[in-house]
Amino acid sequence: MSYSPNVAKFTSGLSPVNEEPKKLGHLLQEAGKLTIVDTDRVLQVQKTEDLRFGEIALKLGVINELDLHQALARQFSIPSVAPDDACLSAELVAAYQPAGSQIEQLRAMRGQLMLRWFSKGHKALVIAGIDAGDGASYLAANLAVVFSQLGERTLLIDANLRRPRQHTLFNLGNRPGLSDFLAGRIDSSAATRISAFPRLAVLTAGAVPPNSVELLARPATAPQLEALARNYDVVLIDTTAAADGADGAMLAARIGGALMVLRQDHTRLAAAAAYRNNLENSGAVLVGTVLNQH
Repeated sequence: MSYSPNVAKFTSGLSPVNEEPKKLGHLLQEAGKLTIVDTDRVLQVQKTEDLRFGEIALKLGVINELDLHQALARQFSIPSVAPDDACLSAELVAAYQPAGSQIEQLRAMRGQLMLRWFSKGHKALVIAGIDAGDGASYLAANLAVVFSQLGERTLLIDANLRRPRQHTLFNLGNRPGLSDFLAGRIDSSAATRISAFPRLAVLTAGAVPPNSVELLARPATAPQLEALARNYDVVLIDTTAAADGADGAMLAARIGGALMVLRQDHTRLAAAAAYRNNLENSGAVLVGTVLNQH
């Protein structure tokens, strides 16, 4: 049963790339993945075989698939994080894995959202789950990374003021954030730039308030969020699960649109249908529905 005609469809497979063998070899050497001797071996084989540098290096066993994908990401100026760098949570697959089925699904979703929402003059989108643990925070974080990799000035806001997670995923510590901004204690410059991704900033949840619904429902909230979004192309808002409160639906009504996250074999159909009706009755557009199969 589908809850929306705008269900994001996933595709897989990498787009073909044109490597420059010498440059790729240099990148692999700089990363400590390839020795000068092994580089010479690859170049010698390339004289007799009609294969790319990376394909030969893999065939000879001097690098692995991840080494190659990391080097290609650098070659094409796609920001990523080295696998042995623990600066971010391992859940940020878009940061650590430049290729693979998960990252391709995220990129396909990014393309759908660009066509269906952001290219139509909208700047912000709420990511809404039904139950805690459905994967909304995970999806919001990884989508923020892939939008920034595309070159979009991206702001990720943790508006889950009951169970915030983005400060953990990005290893920021729950510093002053959205709740403090809405309360007037900090200004819009509080969003933290992520050094590995120059086009990405994260505004953590901040202090967990006892009255998150009241804080988000204030008339001043909408213009405050507009001020936050002013210097960005894409703003993704992680919200409280529907089962935990009305925060997400309220924000979606103010922002105008939401992406709903369901979890396979977990989300109750009646709860998902009720949340969809709640969004539509509040005037929000359900841009799409994502099924989390994990």
